[in-house]
Amino acid sequence: MNTPGPADQGLRLIPFRGLRYVPERVGSLAAVTSPPYDVVVRPDGLHHLESADPYNIVRLILPQADTAAARNEQAAETLNRWLDEGILAPEPEPALYVYEQRNGDVLQRGIVGALALSAPADGIVLPHEDVMAHVVEDRADLMRTTAAHLEPLLLTYRSEGHPTGATAVIERTIHRPPLLATTTEDGYCHRLWAVTDPADRSEIETDLARHQALIADGHHRWATYLRLQQEHTVPGPWDFGLVLLVDTARYPLRVRAIHRLLHRLPVADALAALNGAFRIRDIEGPLPVALDALAEAAAEGNAFLLAGDGRFHLVDRPDKELLARTVPADRPPAWRALDATVLHATLLDHVWQIPDTPEHIAYIHDTEAAVDQAERHNATAVLMHPVREEVVRDLARQGVTMPRKSTSFGPKPASGLVLRSLTLD
Repeated sequence: MNTPGPADQGLRLIPFRGLRYVPERVGSLAAVTSPPYDVVVRPDGLHHLESADPYNIVRLILPQADTAAARNEQAAETLNRWLDEGILAPEPEPALYVYEQRNGDVLQRGIVGALALSAPADGIVLPHEDVMAHVVEDRADLMRTTAAHLEPLLLTYRSEGHPTGATAVIERTIHRPPLLATTTEDGYCHRLWAVTDPADRSEIETDLARHQALIADGHHRWATYLRLQQEHTVPGPWDFGLVLLVDTARYPLRVRAIHRLLHRLPVADALAALNGAFRIRDIEGPLPVALDALAEAAAEGNAFLLAGDGRFHLVDRPDKELLARTVPADRPPAWRALDATVLHATLLDHVWQIPDTPEHIAYIHDTEAAVDQAERHNATAVLMHPVREEVVRDLARQGVTMPRKSTSFGPKPASGLVLRSLTLD
C-alpha cells in the first residue's frame, strides 16, 4: 500500500533496545513463547503454556489473579524479577530486527521495530476492524503497569514486489547467523536477527516512508497504544508502538476466519429461531467435509456453519427482506455483504437477540476448539468462512471498519521472542 503525499508522511520505524530471554536461563526458547494473548484458548491453552516453562511469556501477557489490578501488578512484578534475575536482558544497543517464520511452504519475513503512532485519519496505519472498549481498557492497564510492549502487532504493507529497500535489507540479513532460532510446537521455525548498521537502517527508513500499512493483527493493542500516547503530553517512548511489518507483495499472509461461541444459546434454539429466515441443511461430518460445504456455500452468498450438538448445520441463503430491514444501509455494498456484518446485524442483534459481551459471546480462532467447547457446554459454535484479503484492504482504504474479529491474518508473530521496555527507550 503506497502512501499518497510527501515521503515524510509514511511509516516511521525506529530501533529500540529489545528485551530478550537469555537462552542459558530458560529450558528452551520454544518453551517460553506463546501465541498472541487473544489466540490462547483459555483455560486449556493457558494451563498448557504455564506448565511448559516457569518463565513462559504467558505469565506476562495473561497474568492470573483475582482482580484486574492484581493481575497487572503481578505481571509488572514478574517482569522486574525476571530482569533482576537475568532471565530477560536488554540488548546492548538499539536495533531493528529481521524476523522469519517458516513452516513447510509457508514463509514470512518482516521487520520488527518501534513504529511512530498515527491516528486513522492520517491514513498511515489503517485499521480494518472495530474494537471492544473493555479489551482496550484491559490491555491499557497492563501496558501502563508494566511500562512495556510485551508482544508485537502484525502490520502489512505492499511494495512493488522488487527486492529493494526494507526487503533488500531483509534478504541480505538472513545470510548471517541469527540471534536466535527455535521451533515451536506448532511446527514453525522462528529466526531473529538484529539490524544495527546505520546504512541498513537508513535504507529501511527511506523505503517505509513511502508506504502506509494495514493492521493485520492487533487492533486492540493499536488502540491501546493510541490511548496511552494521549495520556502523555511530553514526547517520548509512548509515541511509538512495537510492531512487525511484513511486505505482503513479497511474503503473502494467510487470512483465516475467527469463529463465535454463543455460550447461552443451544443449537436447537438457534436453529428454531432461524426457521424461514435462512435455508438450513444438515451436513454429514467430519469437520473438514463440513468446512468444504461452508466454503462452497460462501462462494454464493452469506453462509455459516453451526455446531455444538454433535452435528453440523449449514445456514445460508438469508431472506433478502430480512437483510434489508436489519443490515445498515449507510455503508458500502462490500461491507453490507460481509458474513460478519450479517452475523452481527441480522443474526445476533435481530434473530437471536444476543448482546456482544464476553458472558454471551467468545471469539475463537481455532475451529476444532470452537466445536469442542460448544459440544461440552451445550452452546452454539458459529463457524465462519474467511474474507478475501483484497476485500479487507479495499474497505480499509475507504476508511470503513469491519465488524470486530472479522479476520485472522497469519502466521502471527510468536510472543516472547523480543519485548520492548518503555523505560529503556
